[in-house]
Amino acid sequence: MFTGLVTAVGRIAHVQELHAGSNAGLRVVVQAPPEWLQGVALGDSICISGACMTVVELSPPSFAFDVSSESLARTTGIDVAGAGVNLEQSLTLATKLGGHLVTGHVDGIGRVEEFEPVGESWHLAVHVPAELAKFFAYKGSIAINGVSLTVNRVVDEADGSAVVHINLIPHTLEHTNLHTLQAGRAVNLEVDLIARYVQRMLGEPPGREAQCL
Repeated sequence: MFTGLVTAVGRIAHVQELHAGSNAGLRVVVQAPPEWLQGVALGDSICISGACMTVVELSPPSFAFDVSSESLARTTGIDVAGAGVNLEQSLTLATKLGGHLVTGHVDGIGRVEEFEPVGESWHLAVHVPAELAKFFAYKGSIAINGVSLTVNRVVDEADGSAVVHINLIPHTLEHTNLHTLQAGRAVNLEVDLIARYVQRMLGEPPGREAQCL
């Protein structure tokens, strides 16, 4: 479990196929700030730009995780050498919950519609697929690339999808990889955990099951 408050930005240093074949998974090596890795151990869960991954190698200032072909098909931006990734260690009972409860289970892929400066802040508009649109509400929470954000406006589309509007302050852009966004860019989405339970309690049929990656 995570909070959606990114504590470091790492960089993917190396990507290697785990075995030959079109459905091969990958071993991804991430370089992180040395001090950030203090307390991290093999087997720990790390949120990588919104996706919960397990540390399988640890050689500070780098660590590695394995990702299956199925997980690669459900996420974006976690397998590109040289790319910056948002990092967060799993929370403890002593961790301040400054964001919202984030599981690290990516629910779907969104697409950036707009990313433009407005005064000192930036306006981010993300198109979300129809199966996820109902989970987002005004002043509700959304995790984009693992970052806990507040929804400012939701505009429903005729096909059942929606465009979610968010305001990003300079601090968020400075301490995450969201400053690299641009129109057309794909992003990892996770809906609010409470919304999942509300759907279940209302007896609505579940959508595609999110999986621990």
